[in-house]
Amino acid sequence: MFELRPHHVGLSVPDLEASRRWYSEMLGFEPEKELFIEQIPARVAFLRRGAFRLELFEVVGAQALPEERRQPHTDLRTHGTKHLAFAVPDVDQAVEALRARGVRVLLHQRIGGEPMAFICDNAGILLELVQAASFGE
Repeated sequence: MFELRPHHVGLSVPDLEASRRWYSEMLGFEPEKELFIEQIPARVAFLRRGAFRLELFEVVGAQALPEERRQPHTDLRTHGTKHLAFAVPDVDQAVEALRARGVRVLLHQRIGGEPMAFICDNAGILLELVQAASFGE
């Protein structure tokens, strides 16, 4: 088999500047590069934290994220990508810090004894927080 490692995930957002600011201020991502893709057309920004990148797309006239895609349980009723998960050393501590910054926490519970949480970004996109130790990290 060939080498394979995560590189980036692409997210369509309604306001590139607002999302870039949110991911920077709330999750510590830093700007890496920006470009414009004429064929779409879309403004694009790459953000980076460590070896992982987010690719944010702003497309004029794009449809808003439907309400059912903004909730972990109802989003599962639509095929496709469901959420982006980040491993953190301590989920409870991360949730407390994010709540203090005004981040909307949708779920914060234990499943099989392991803490997890779902939050949403400024555009309503689902993000999961998992305890790194739960996955041998």
